Amino acid sequence: MKAYNRTILQGVSLAALVLLATVAVQVLISSTSNEGTDLDHQRQFNDSYKVFSLTLPSEITFCGEPVPMDKLDVRERLDRELLVNTYWQSNSLLALKRATRWFPMIEEVLRENGVPDDMKFIALIESGLTNTVSPKGATGYWQFMKETALQYGMEVNGEVDERYHVRRSTEAACRYLKEAHAKYGSWALAAASYNLGPGGLDRQLERQQVGNYFDLLLPEETSRYVFRVLAMKEILRDPARYGFHLREQDRYAPYRTRTVSVTGPVTDITAFATRQGTDYKTVKLLNPWLRDAKLTNKEGRNYTLLLPAEGFDQDPSKEDR
Repeated sequence: MKAYNRTILQGVSLAALVLLATVAVQVLISSTSNEGTDLDHQRQFNDSYKVFSLTLPSEITFCGEPVPMDKLDVRERLDRELLVNTYWQSNSLLALKRATRWFPMIEEVLRENGVPDDMKFIALIESGLTNTVSPKGATGYWQFMKETALQYGMEVNGEVDERYHVRRSTEAACRYLKEAHAKYGSWALAAASYNLGPGGLDRQLERQQVGNYFDLLLPEETSRYVFRVLAMKEILRDPARYGFHLREQDRYAPYRTRTVSVTGPVTDITAFATRQGTDYKTVKLLNPWLRDAKLTNKEGRNYTLLLPAEGFDQDPSKEDR
């Protein structure tokens, strides 16, 4: 009996050893298999994903003023902004799409006011061509603070805020930029003033005793400002060079609209919209400067509202202003 039990125990021990050896071999095989899979995955990643440095333009201008590309820091500052905007693909794609809708109107206002076309990119880098509000309260495509907006003739109150009005805010931006250009004699410095404010720029010009934006040491945001404009100008001028490919149907077409003049109160914008054959949301979409559900208009001002033209939803291919 003892010999029999000993034989059983030996068999069990042998079976256990075989089992352990089998498990060890499976673990080793699994580990080797995983290692191979990881290596294959890494190779596939390296073969498929490429990130390239960019070739900078040899010459570039801002509002007709040459950018000194022979300066090392100028080249590196432009390189930074081109890289940021090339590889921040979603932001630049949205810029390309929105520009088709809004740049024609902005370009028209700039042209009417004798402001260089390159200044349209200020609205793009300030707001992404959206009616955004900054943490400090700067509002609209051109990011006006309330006090500055009032100074440049815009109406800002609880019912009407023309900082949200693309045409009116562009006209105000033109007045600011023309005044700054007359003061500084440079569109690049005018743009820097738009970001930093005339007081801040004046202090830097006095301290450093230079008269060129590209020779100034400025706070980082202002130091990057003109280069951000230049980067977006380059990308929108030649999207394919920077890897962006859009079909015409991918771009956001201008709204098809008609206009209506309002010289009295509108007590209920919803009811007004219904009478005009549209709805509250569409009226607010086309006229975001209307900030309430009513327009009291005690002074009897003449407001021009945009309303949807026939086919607004189906074929928004042209804006009538």
